[in-house]
Amino acid sequence: MAIEDRLDALEARLQAAEDQLAIIRLLSTYGPAVDSGSSREGAALWTEDGVYDVGGMRRAEGHDAIAALYDSQGHRELIFRGSAHLTATPRITVTGDTAEAVGYSFVMLRSHKGWYVWRASANRWTLTRTPDGWRIVERYNRPVDGSEDSHATLRHGAK
Repeated sequence: MAIEDRLDALEARLQAAEDQLAIIRLLSTYGPAVDSGSSREGAALWTEDGVYDVGGMRRAEGHDAIAALYDSQGHRELIFRGSAHLTATPRITVTGDTAEAVGYSFVMLRSHKGWYVWRASANRWTLTRTPDGWRIVERYNRPVDGSEDSHATLRHGAK
């Protein structure tokens, strides 16, 4: 194999690794942003017209609607009680300037007896590369409740 071919292959592998790391970093930024009350920073993880479909309970479209979700009374009650939004390392598939990530997320809550898992969800994120780095186009999640909807969401990660 010629040196140019080897360098091209190495460059492609490095780009793939950097994309995976950037997406993991983006998704891992979510919890600290929303648990700290930084609603605008949390919403900025999405594209301007991004969508967050929250477990079939609510669908927020665009930065303002997503920020409003984090500023809602219900969410504020969670964070002032003591919450930790955790994203498990997802399975990421990058295709050029788009990507899909599938995995679990958990919301931990503090009680007088300690911490407990308040919600476990199956997630599917679609992402795009922007001039500002990777951003979420859509996050779709469903509670891990044994339903076909949660199983279908997770099947995307088994491909």
